[in-house]
Amino acid sequence: MRRNEYLPEGAGPLFPENQSLAVLQEARDRQTVLEGMAIRCGSSRDLAVRFGGYEGTIPRADAIHPSISGSDRDIAILSRVGKPTCFTITDIAVDGGGKPHLTLSRRRAQEQAIAWLLENGNPGQVLPAKVTHLEKFGAFVDLGCGVTSLAPLENISVSRIPHPSARFRTGQEILTLVVGVDREASRFYLSHKELLGTWMENAAQFAPGDAVTGIVRGIRDYGIFIELTPNLSGLADWRPGLEPGDQVSVYIKSIRPDTRKIKLQVIQNLGPSETLPALKYFITDGTVENWRY
Repeated sequence: MRRNEYLPEGAGPLFPENQSLAVLQEARDRQTVLEGMAIRCGSSRDLAVRFGGYEGTIPRADAIHPSISGSDRDIAILSRVGKPTCFTITDIAVDGGGKPHLTLSRRRAQEQAIAWLLENGNPGQVLPAKVTHLEKFGAFVDLGCGVTSLAPLENISVSRIPHPSARFRTGQEILTLVVGVDREASRFYLSHKELLGTWMENAAQFAPGDAVTGIVRGIRDYGIFIELTPNLSGLADWRPGLEPGDQVSVYIKSIRPDTRKIKLQVIQNLGPSETLPALKYFITDGTVENWRY
């Protein structure tokens, strides 16, 4: 697979300063995807973008691909202000004083990204992405040029979490796995947990007798489920004073690969976790054909 040349907005370099008009004209002719900073949005919902010492306008109709934002187009356009924004140059008009007036299109950049994704983003393909916002049901991510897709909550990790904010932060760069494509609607269905390793791969990082930290994820009458990694949990005996989200230090009593069970003993409650667990990707590129936890 060719490397994705359509990066999430904010992941690529901004257009460099002090470029000549000839460079802009070449970018227009080639329909090169560029990136600048959206600096304002007027009442007509046209976006003004500053890049490389120039300023251009993205008309409302060209601000977002129709398949992306639906009825929330104006909100999505307004939310671009102050953020890096991809575009192509569609027109250059030079006034009598030699000043160029630039018309830009984010939609055309997204059309290029969608075409690339439809050609290359087949089920099983690993793609880089950037988290754009979080909802209780999943994480929306940018696959390139603002083309967004959803990683549902249940697909984020094997360890159950109450909300995607327990795993991601807005603006975080992650990897995703394509699990389905609706080519007619230009939609991509994503997962994440398959890239975080199998039970055996995660358990191999620990040994009986180790003392490590974990996060309380579930409390039952018969015990407490503690996440050791995003794809690995163990069970400790019930004890009072613990709440989901607490970080604890634990002693690993046993690891049973035959039953995929880890027995833990809580040493100390360290209080609510203020940092996200580190994401260790066991698969970082290529295609995942078969995955068995």
